[in-house]
Parts: sequence; structure tokens; C-alpha cells
Amino acid sequence: MPPAAESTAPAGALDYLSLPAAARLIARVGVVECLRDVEQAIEADFRRWPEFSKTARLAQPTPDGVIELMPVADGRHYAFKYVNGHPRNTRLGLPTVMAFGAIARVDTGAPIFLSELTLSTALRTAATSVMAARLLARPDSRVMALIGNGSQSEFQALGFVGLLGIRSLRLYDVDAAATRKLMGNLADVEVELVPCDSVAEAVQGADIVTTLTADKMRATILRGEWLRPGMHINAVGGDCPGKTELDAAILRRARVFVEFEPQTRIEGELQHMAPEFAVTELWRVLAGQAPGRRDAAEITLFDSVGFALEDYSVMRCLQALGRAHGLLESLALLPALRDPKDLYSLVREAGAGGDGDRA
Repeated sequence: MPPAAESTAPAGALDYLSLPAAARLIARVGVVECLRDVEQAIEADFRRWPEFSKTARLAQPTPDGVIELMPVADGRHYAFKYVNGHPRNTRLGLPTVMAFGAIARVDTGAPIFLSELTLSTALRTAATSVMAARLLARPDSRVMALIGNGSQSEFQALGFVGLLGIRSLRLYDVDAAATRKLMGNLADVEVELVPCDSVAEAVQGADIVTTLTADKMRATILRGEWLRPGMHINAVGGDCPGKTELDAAILRRARVFVEFEPQTRIEGELQHMAPEFAVTELWRVLAGQAPGRRDAAEITLFDSVGFALEDYSVMRCLQALGRAHGLLESLALLPALRDPKDLYSLVREAGAGGDGDRA
């Protein structure tokens, strides 16, 4: 479906994808088909990785979570995402993660697309996991353990079932209600759902283990002694300083792959390891500069923290899909001026029309 990222809105406006419109779009296209399109968009952008100006996200820690700004740019577009991570939000009736983002033209600086990114972040995270597993997991993988059954778990499950052939999901969450929620949402999906009483039970017989926990702390969700030859670990939940999910022994036994190494060193499971610990950026595998999985017995680990390029990819993809399905709105965010030096004319004309108080 991509490319997009040029607005068709009238002068002074830009394309806008609201949260309700994004939900309708995903429901209309189908989650698995959306994930397929997003994975293809992410892969295409990762293949031109050297063309992008990249930086680790700018994080503002708070006592209850973190607020982050994630920018990326190439020769045509600048994109960013605003996102939070507040695990206690569910007690207040709010999602743990909320986000929005925008794409602008580099040549003029004019924003051309504004989008919700709460649903879209779940899509792009799952699509990136699928892309990594396609390169790193054994092709005959059929059983996945899903540790953490919260807001992103359905997207991960559907991606691995629909695009990679997973046939059995072994589920565990400290909150049993979350597992029941996940099983209810997947009731019509052709996959075996196995609720488990512990992480150790869930990983038994798993070819792939995906961790999706939310607590902001140095946790050991997955232990090294539970690994077996040929496993692929998809570590998604550890995504900010001071937050991890894996026993350091796992990293020492596995070949570790990352998105943007300078960011993952700060935020990912690499927080366990010394600066000289060797990792491979995933784009190098796609470019043929480094091998993915080398044999059936190798243990591979994708230390996923989420990177701004993935957000650019998903926005570009959903802008194109939204346009094709007539679900984009025009948002009057920019000035449309007869004289581009006369910004005050907006106030003068609004006052003349009786829309505001006059000084």
C-alpha cells in the first residue's frame, strides 16, 4: 500500500487520521492485512536505513512513567511521535500508552499529516516483531509463549498467527483477567489458546517467546535456565531506562539483534551488558551485511524498544490506507494567507466576521 506522505488536503489544511477513523480503518481492512502492509512499509524503510537522520528518543522520566519524543528524518520528510508510558494509568481508566505523531515536508517544514498513534503503535510494534522473527526465528516455529496479555497482546498474537504460521499460543499474565480478555478477543481465530499458571509453564515447548510486560522496573520475567536450543526471544516490554524483562544470562547465550543500537543501549535489555557487548542492528540483516539465524540450534533475541523510523513507516502506510478508504479528514492547522508576511490578517479578518472580541 505505501507510499503516501503527501497531503491532498486544501491549502491551510493537512491530512488527519483520528483515533475513531483509525479503528474503523483497521476493522475494515482487517488487523492481519494491516499488519502485512505495515510490515512491508517498515521493511522498505529499514532497507534504506542509511538515508535517515537518526537519534535516540528524547525521554522525560516522571515518578509514574515516562514521556518521550521520537524524531526521524530523510531527504523528504521529518516525522515525530509523542508517546507516554505510565503503567499505573489503568487504575485511572487510562491506557498505559497514548500517542500521536506527524509527518512534515523537509523542504518547507509544512506538516502534511497528523495521526493518532496509540492504535498505530500497537500495529507497528507487532509488525516489527513479525519482521524480526521472519529473519531470526526457525521457519518451522509453530508454538509461541506470550508473556504479558495486556493492550498490545492481541496485535502480536494476530501478527504471528496470521503472518508467520503460529498455531498454538501459551499465555501468561500476573493478572488472570488480562489473559481471559485476550482469549475472548481471539475466540474466533484459528489458533490453540493455552492459559498457563506461570511463565515457566508458558515457555515449555515454545519455539518463540514474546515478552510484553509493562511494569517500570528491573524485572526478571524470563530466566536463562528456561531457554532451549533453537528458541527465538522477542523482548518487547523493556523499553526505557531502568526497565528490563530478561535474565542477563539470556543475552550471554543468545545472538542479540536491535533496532538502533545507541537507543537500545540506554533503554533495552542491553542495560544488563557492558558497552562492548556485541549486537547486530536488524537493518544490516535486511541489507545482506550480516547473517540472521545461522542454524536450527541457535538462540536468537530481538531486543525491541521501538524506534522512530517504525512510526514514520506506520504513519505513511495508514495515511495511504486512510486515503484509499476515504477515512482521512482535513484539519485546518496551517495559515492560508494571501500575503504570507501578513499573519495578522487572520486576526483582522476573524474580527471583521464577528468571531472574536476586538482589542
